Amino acid sequence: MGEALLDQPIAASKVPGAGVLGRVGKRLGVLTVRDLLFHLPRRYDDLREMRKLGELGWVEDGEVISARVSVVDVRVEASFRRRVQRTIAVLEDDSGSIEATWFGRRYIERRMHPGQRVIVSGKLKHFGRKRTLDNPDFQPEGNEDELLHVGRIVPVYRLTAGLTATTLRRAVRNALDRAGSAYPEYLLDDLRSDAGLGGIGGSVEEAHFPTSFEARDAALNRLAFDELLALQLGMVGRRRQRGRDSARPIDVDDGTDGELRRALEGSLGRKLDRAVSLTPDQDAAIRDIRSDIAKPTPMLRLLQGDVGSGKTAVAAYALAAAARAGMQGALLAPTDLLARQHHRTLASLLEDVNLPVELLTGSLTAGSARQTLQLLASGMAPIVVGTHALLQARVEFASLGLVVIDEQHRFGVEQRGQLEAKAGGGRAPHVLLMTATPIPRTLGQVLYADLDVSNLRTPPEGRVPIRTGIRRPDELAGTWQRVREEAAAGHRSFVVVPLIDEAEADDAAPAAADGAPQGFWDSSAPAAEAEAVRLRDLLAPLRVGMVHGRMKAADRDAEMARFRDGELDVLVGTTVVEVGVDVPEATMMVIQGADRFGLAQLHQLRGRVGRGEAASFCVLVSDSVDETAQARLKAVAELHDGFELAERDWELRREGDVLGLVQSGLPRLRVASLQRTDHRDLAVRARAAAEAMLDEQGDLRPGNERLAAETARGWLARVAQAEPAGAA
Repeated sequence: MGEALLDQPIAASKVPGAGVLGRVGKRLGVLTVRDLLFHLPRRYDDLREMRKLGELGWVEDGEVISARVSVVDVRVEASFRRRVQRTIAVLEDDSGSIEATWFGRRYIERRMHPGQRVIVSGKLKHFGRKRTLDNPDFQPEGNEDELLHVGRIVPVYRLTAGLTATTLRRAVRNALDRAGSAYPEYLLDDLRSDAGLGGIGGSVEEAHFPTSFEARDAALNRLAFDELLALQLGMVGRRRQRGRDSARPIDVDDGTDGELRRALEGSLGRKLDRAVSLTPDQDAAIRDIRSDIAKPTPMLRLLQGDVGSGKTAVAAYALAAAARAGMQGALLAPTDLLARQHHRTLASLLEDVNLPVELLTGSLTAGSARQTLQLLASGMAPIVVGTHALLQARVEFASLGLVVIDEQHRFGVEQRGQLEAKAGGGRAPHVLLMTATPIPRTLGQVLYADLDVSNLRTPPEGRVPIRTGIRRPDELAGTWQRVREEAAAGHRSFVVVPLIDEAEADDAAPAAADGAPQGFWDSSAPAAEAEAVRLRDLLAPLRVGMVHGRMKAADRDAEMARFRDGELDVLVGTTVVEVGVDVPEATMMVIQGADRFGLAQLHQLRGRVGRGEAASFCVLVSDSVDETAQARLKAVAELHDGFELAERDWELRREGDVLGLVQSGLPRLRVASLQRTDHRDLAVRARAAAEAMLDEQGDLRPGNERLAAETARGWLARVAQAEPAGAA
């Protein structure tokens, strides 16, 4: 009975409040009884200590207290504003009395009666010498085991409009009684014993209604381990399954290796007008790639490094190596503008080895696109750069051997798979993923457990340090003067804002916020459209353009191209400029409302300047007095290494909020937190368990059928079936 109830729709479950939950449960992700069991508390209130009413004079205002009392009187009267009625109860014990007040809750009068003994818990409010309890919870005194809302460790849940805390607690209690203890155990006894974990049924019970905080911690520890195990099973399983795939080996002999390196260094040197060598990190990444692609199994490597760290040069080496081996290479970019930029850069980098680079985007003329398609199908195009246009069914390759995906978090797993499937012949291509958003090391050990990682931390020769300062909005006179001086010198400036238009500030959940963090929207947040109008007046006669996420891609790219080509002096935009055109003449980055952006995002935005040889500047504008916000801005001002900043971001924020994680595709973990040392230890143990539980093909070994069912259909499916960065 209990197990069969788990997947029953909540509206048909007959739990208390099923009708309400059926209407609003979708907002909370509670659609079935199983969902309800794993809608875990966000915090707990310790209401176990019973106070005497006559001893509350020392209790601070706002503190939650519990007491055993008798009801003396209950009355309903109009509030002082006469809009909402209030219910007032006079409560007493042998030491004193107090009034409890509820606003707009007439049902209190039906449930509380003079002479009744109740346990009450609520916030204590002081009004001079008078004390009251504000909207307290209460239950009749009786069976202590039936207490849900008072006199115990009380769970506090995330709610939604139309659903009260008492209704949700009753529903959870009923679901636990009917199905919680019967929840099928899916971990083998030996694993639970070795890891010191309790049973799943008891853990779910203690996670909701703990008998002690020690029991709660043990329960949450079990659930955290399960989440991390499901995550690692997916990672390890995908790695082993990929090991069974075959790929065409790309053997790069020493002569070809030397030729390609010289070509890259020669091209980079011509750009800077001096001799240039690959950085040590670029050299190490190339050696790793050279080793990977020589194997008959497909490479899956992530190349992560700051904007301007030299990722494209490394990708050029890999693409040229594939071409020299008689295969084709494709680079997939998220936007038309970025694809064209990569096309120009690769053509320049590979000029000395006579390898043509083709372009395929949606903006090409029909004739140009048809010609490129013919070259790809015939094998006459060794390297192609493109956007989503490369994923079209009509695109055919003669011998696709290598796929490079830039800003890989912007492509779904299915999209990446569409391109990789074009290798044909029952073989997979080698894959190189690139990202300019480094992930904290600790998080990366979990997030990237299914692929190999190369880091580019050493900035290439010629990169100009970017001076970064923090200013209040009323301290910008000097900043705008600097913008004018930079324009007079032939340089350009970015101005980035968190909103598109002022209407977004009134929207509780803006739909087109271009990636800025939630929770920061207010009427003072600068908006692109208004800021562009203001700056056209303030900075006249400078030419001011604007880009944001609601513009058509072609219009946005055209405006960015005008900025690149010098037709604009200032470009106002949202974070769509974060990954955009390379403008060596851009020397100023002004970020309005900087506290409203993620730390990694600020660093990425700053990386849009300092790409030429002129001194460059970044101004972080904020009027926030929040200590954490100020600490994040100071970190950006002090640190210029994206990897160090990722670690600092990790220290200051929860992992679900770190930009790289949000973009990776990894789901938010409900219980596990890799910021906690004990949970990092759990992650290590979960990885070891996953390695032992999976066979050589990446499938669960016999005896784990319950776990397979749980990761397929149970509460762990959301984690187990997630497709992080390396999934293919």
